[in-house]
Amino acid sequence: MVFCFTSSSVNSSAYTIYVGKDKYENEDLIKHGWPEDIWFHVDKLSSAHVYFRLRKGKNIEDIPKEVLMDCAHLVKAAR
Repeated sequence: MVFCFTSSSVNSSAYTIYVGKDKYENEDLIKHGWPEDIWFHVDKLSSAHVYFRLRKGKNIEDIPKEVLMDCAHLVKAAR
């Protein structure tokens, strides 16, 4: 089962983050991902796939550092 998290570490704005823990969940994320999703994964190691759902009209530079840290922690935690 793919997990869905809401990061509200910045202001009251909530950001949607999806996590797949194993290869089957990761494949589901790839299959159902949106073009605007930002993918987080540990390079050259087995790890969770974390997808950050980018809001319309926003780009990667608009993601708050605290939310990026949440994504990084989820990649590590789900290993």
